Amino acid sequence: MLAILLATFMTSVETTIIMTALPTIVSQLHGISLQSWIFATYLLLTALTTPIYGKFADRIGRKPVFLTGLILFSTGSLLCGLSNNIIMLVLFRALQGMGAGAIMPITFTMIADLFDYQKRSTMLALNNTAWGVSALLGPLLGGYIVDKLNWHWVFFINVPIGILVIVIISLKYKEEKKVPEKKPIDFKGIFSLSGFLVSLLILFQILGNSEISLIKTTIIVGLTFIFGFFFWKVETKAYDPIIPLSLLHNSLFSIQVTTALLLSAIQIGFQTYFPMWLQAIYKSTATVAGLSVTLSPVFWLISSFFVGKIVKRWAPKYVAICLIVIMAIAYLPLIFVDSNVTKNIFFIISAVSGITLGIVITMNTLIAQRVVPEESLGTASAMITLGRTLGQTLAAGIFGLAFNVSLNSGIKKYNFINRNLINQSISGTHHLNIIVHRDALNAVILTSMHTVFGMVLLLFAIVLLINVLDKNKSVVK
Repeated sequence: MLAILLATFMTSVETTIIMTALPTIVSQLHGISLQSWIFATYLLLTALTTPIYGKFADRIGRKPVFLTGLILFSTGSLLCGLSNNIIMLVLFRALQGMGAGAIMPITFTMIADLFDYQKRSTMLALNNTAWGVSALLGPLLGGYIVDKLNWHWVFFINVPIGILVIVIISLKYKEEKKVPEKKPIDFKGIFSLSGFLVSLLILFQILGNSEISLIKTTIIVGLTFIFGFFFWKVETKAYDPIIPLSLLHNSLFSIQVTTALLLSAIQIGFQTYFPMWLQAIYKSTATVAGLSVTLSPVFWLISSFFVGKIVKRWAPKYVAICLIVIMAIAYLPLIFVDSNVTKNIFFIISAVSGITLGIVITMNTLIAQRVVPEESLGTASAMITLGRTLGQTLAAGIFGLAFNVSLNSGIKKYNFINRNLINQSISGTHHLNIIVHRDALNAVILTSMHTVFGMVLLLFAIVLLINVLDKNKSVVK
């Protein structure tokens, strides 16, 4: 369990620690044009490999797959730290992502193997604690490392942790040795799934940009549909499919995956736009703006410890509906508030979000693992993880598109406003003295924020409807 917690901390802190160091990295490597790929490549390879590792964990065992992921991640971290140009860094981030694709879902699967259903929720909550601690320490640790050492140590710090986890798992984790089943590997499924996910993630990267190429978008949309259709055809006929579509025939399982996907999409919305809102409108410092998001993981890890008692008393649909309604009501003011509303509202909404996500997403993982056959446990955990990754990635593109469209509309309305002024205003470090400009800029930015959170409320409506339609009205035992 110690090794699982360290592995969770290692992969989750990687995301938060790099955010603080990113400006320095980009500056020293002269890579401003490729900075988005530092995140996109990592995310892409994580999403791509997650279901593949999940399948192999069921076929050959958790230990060899987990160790493979740890070795890839640790090696990728070392090579990222040794990178001396932006291209090398992006390539080695891909190697890190390949490792993370194994580590994240297999930790959930190993917890399910080690603990029975009654204790599992507590252990999942404990695992959330490692994630919560990383969310709190990551930005501070990143800032300290950049100031006192150099950005290379942002990556090097993972290497000793990775080696320690590899040693513990190699020596202490025991599992029944699985005889590899002589089933054909679903290469067609792997190829079509890879093509589909790559096309889908690139599509939403394109849609999130301010300037959209119609030709490129059309080509990527076409490829996404082709790979998606090919994947569906292949998986329905495969002897041992990489993602058994039969699992999705279980409506309770499908609802858990979809709920986790949509709530993760909502999560990336407030994590991205709350700090921007506070810096642009209230001229808060980056530290204060960051605290508006930090409250969420704190309340997430606290609330997740209550999941075990909650699922013993109520059916999943009633838990989800109740909490999602409360969270949606908390977000409702964000589609019309002006710049005079107290900024404390963002801290309250962040706390409510943490409580809701901590209970509901932990419950989604617990129930999804419970309602599938034992031999599909690794695949089920991988599908939940993939759903969350895809939800955040796709939502980042959708929200970015909505924000940019609204922003362009505002720029056309006020002919004295341009993107340079907006960039200065959003940074929170520039104070514009011309009151006319400031009021107009606030109006444009607020309208764009209202548009983004209008999209968020639409997602709330969809996830609520999905849970209302859930036919299961009994406690899952």
